[in-house]
Amino acid sequence: MQKIRKGDKVVILTGKDKGRTGEVIQVMPKEDRAVVRGVNLVKRHQRQTQSQEAGIITKEAPIHLSNIAIADPKDGKPTRVGFKVDGDKKVRVAKRSGEVIDG
Repeated sequence: MQKIRKGDKVVILTGKDKGRTGEVIQVMPKEDRAVVRGVNLVKRHQRQTQSQEAGIITKEAPIHLSNIAIADPKDGKPTRVGFKVDGDKKVRVAKRSGEVIDG
């Protein structure tokens, strides 16, 4: 089970977007990276295709998993993730508050 999943609210720990929060759009476990909405924006030149116009587009670039942390469900501050067996299910738990992270 992964600690960070698609749809999680995360806080950026380092880099030009430090302190900002966003939602995980995509996780790439093999590369240890994730794409976060509105964070780590880069400009790319786009060649014209049948479906897209030519020009410079802004899109999110992947960010390394070590540079993001899950936002605590209670107060929104960065927290580490632990696991706990709840009945017959394994659930993610915020180490900071002990709250179960919805997934």
